Order: sequence, then C-alpha cells, then structure tokens
Amino acid sequence: MKKFIETLKNIWKVEDLRARIGITVLFVAIYRFGSFVVLPGINPGMLDTLQKQTAGGLMSLLDMFSGGAFSNASIFALGIMPYISASIVMQLLAVAVPYFQKMQREGESGRKKISMYTRYLTVAILLFQAPSYLINLKMQAGAALATGISWPVFMFPATVILAAGSMFILWLGERITDKGIGNGISMIIMIGIVARLPQAFIQELTSRFTAISGGGIVMFLIELIILYAVVCAAIVLVQGVRKIPVQYAKRIVGNKQYGGARQYIPLKLFAANVMPIIFAQAIMFIPLTIIQYTNPENASWLLRAMLDHHSWMYNLVFALLIIAFTNFYTAITLNPTQMAEDMKRNNGFIPGVKPGKDTADYIDTVMSRITLPGSLFIAFIAIMPAFASLLDVQDAFSQFFGGTSLLILVGVVLDTLQQIESHLLMRHYDGLLSSGRIHGRGGVAAY
Repeated sequence: MKKFIETLKNIWKVEDLRARIGITVLFVAIYRFGSFVVLPGINPGMLDTLQKQTAGGLMSLLDMFSGGAFSNASIFALGIMPYISASIVMQLLAVAVPYFQKMQREGESGRKKISMYTRYLTVAILLFQAPSYLINLKMQAGAALATGISWPVFMFPATVILAAGSMFILWLGERITDKGIGNGISMIIMIGIVARLPQAFIQELTSRFTAISGGGIVMFLIELIILYAVVCAAIVLVQGVRKIPVQYAKRIVGNKQYGGARQYIPLKLFAANVMPIIFAQAIMFIPLTIIQYTNPENASWLLRAMLDHHSWMYNLVFALLIIAFTNFYTAITLNPTQMAEDMKRNNGFIPGVKPGKDTADYIDTVMSRITLPGSLFIAFIAIMPAFASLLDVQDAFSQFFGGTSLLILVGVVLDTLQQIESHLLMRHYDGLLSSGRIHGRGGVAAY
C-alpha cells in the first residue's frame, strides 16, 4: 500500500503525465455522458423492450461494446465498432490490392491516406448500420417515438446523429491516443466493458443466493477462483516473449571500439495484442445487421446459431477468426526480412545463422512457432464464456470468464500501465512495481 501511494505521488509530480491522465479521464467522462444522451424525439421511459432484447444473447455483447448506449437509444448507440470494421477492410486491402500495398510503403504520407480512406469507409458503414439500428428500434420500441413525429421523418435526422455520434467517439479515441495515456480506441471499448462489471457481479451474487440450485457462497467462490486463474493465464500470455540473441561485430573507428555486445530481439507470444480479438468480434456482429432486415422466425438455422454466442457454431467460427487474425496481424506488423536487413546493416547476426535470407527465415520460423500456439490459447480463453454458461453462470457475468471482455481488459490495462511506467522511469522515478518494470511490451522471457 505504501508503494502504491508513493507511486501516485510520483505520478502527480510529473506534469506531463499528470496532464495526460487528466485529459484521458476528461474524454472518458465525455464518452460516458454521451452514452446516456437519448436520440431527440425518443422517450427513454419506453425503451423496456429494447433493454430486454439486449439483456442476453449477442445483443448483450453489442450493448457492452457500446457501453450501454445501444440499449439507451443514445446518440452513441453504434459505438466504435463501425470504425473497427472499416479498419479490417483496409488492412485486408493493404495485403491484397497493389494500390494500397504501395500506399502502405509510402511511410507517413501513405498512412495518412489509408487513415483518410478508413474514415470514408466508416461513414459508409454508418450510413448502412444506422438505418438498421433504427429499424430494430422501431420494431422493439416503436411507441417510444414522440407523438406527432412519423418514423420516415425521424429516420433521416436520426441517421445523421448516429453517424456523427460514432465519428465523435472516433475523434475522442484519437485525442486520447495523441494527448492522453494508452490507445484511445481500445480504451473506449474497455470503459464500456468495465461499466457493466459491477452490475454483472451483483446479479451473479444475487442469483447464487436466491436460486434453488444456485450453490450459495461455495459456488460463487469457485467462480471467483476460476476467474482469477483465467485472468492470470491471460496476463502470462500477453506478457510472455521469446528472446532471440543477436551478436554485434566489433568495429574500431579511430581509437574507439563499437559493437561486440550481445543483445536480444523480444518476440511476443501475442504480438498482435487485442486487435485480432476486436476484429473477430466485429465480424461476428454482422449477423445482427442482417437479421434486422429479415424476420427472425424465418431465418436459417445457421443465422440463428450465429446469433447465439453460446452455440458451438458461433464459438467455432469465433475461435477460427481469432486464430486467423492473430497470425495475419502478426505477419503484417512484424517483417522478418526487414528485421534481418536492419540487423545486417548494423553488423549484427544471430549466432549460428547466416546473415540475410537465412536470418529472415529463422526469425519467421520462431515467430510461427510462438504465434500459432499463442493464438490457439487466446482463442480458447475467448470461448470460455460458453463453458461458464454450462455452470449456470449469469450471462452478463460469464463474459468476464474470458471472451473478448477479459482479453481486452487485460491487454488495455497492461499497455496503459506500461506507458505510465515509461513516463515515470524517464523522470528517474520508481515504477509501478517493486522491480521497476511492467512487462507489457518488453515482456518476460517465456521459452
């Protein structure tokens, strides 16, 4: 406790860090406030049916990612997921389409162009998803619209407001990344998840004591132990790295000697962090959009299965998407050929491996060996809520037994703490741990 208080004092002493944390808290507060601002013309007291719809199933996940804005018919109801969907499309285009491949290699100017196209695509997706949301709102809570306003007249301004609300959330996320602490987009998603935790905890505790076969305090303690074990496993996976030794040749320039030291290249077991999970979850929300244009009773068994996040079909597809996105995202963010060239340019080599192509092949082999098992493990943690439901865990609380919720929480919290740690160490203050280092990106060795 004394160490924690001392760390808080050190954070307060660093003016830049204090300002960044203050900006982050301010923007997060704005986002949470906007989640309760209802669309103009909608009576919030008549949204009971919509809130019941989002109490379970895949709708509950969508509501969680929007921080409850979806069930509140808020101006932020569509959340940040349309931007995530647009980012997925643009990253796929950057791999498959030569025009975008060239743009990606142009450096900062290319990234700005890709970012601009991503925003345009986000707006296009919003103009499709906003009417879908409003159609569902009409079906679930048509009486909530104020008297004297027809739905056709309401649809156009409401679509514009919903699209503008999501773009404003994107702006908030970017400002958090630039001026605050942590990745702003991931931070906004995490805040929406955390907002649901206290209510889910109380519901689960109440159900264990009130249900006939609830199990009481013993079963609730077992749940907490399992939850703790899953959290620890997720932290180990996010932190772990495989270190590749690199030897630098000695160079003598004048009277000075350069190189000769051995360093290490840290390759993370889960280098992609939370992005593949967010990407996979965004894809899994597509059936929700499709079903809103059809009669659910006439939907195929496959579509109904994809709407049930406890079904084996949903979890199988979700796990495969996470595995695919993890390997894909790692491949496009870590380039073994570029790493080998940089190493050769600085007179470095891996002991026992020839420089150049052999070094690139060696790094690629190591990455493959650690990425695939890591993606399999992270996929297993992602589908843990389905197993938790078999123990009669409440739907809202089961999402924290793994799944997207837990993985995002662990990834974002560790990344944010590491950034705070870096600011403290740069000013020669003690870090957040007694060892003085949080292994968020640098990691601990895991062989």
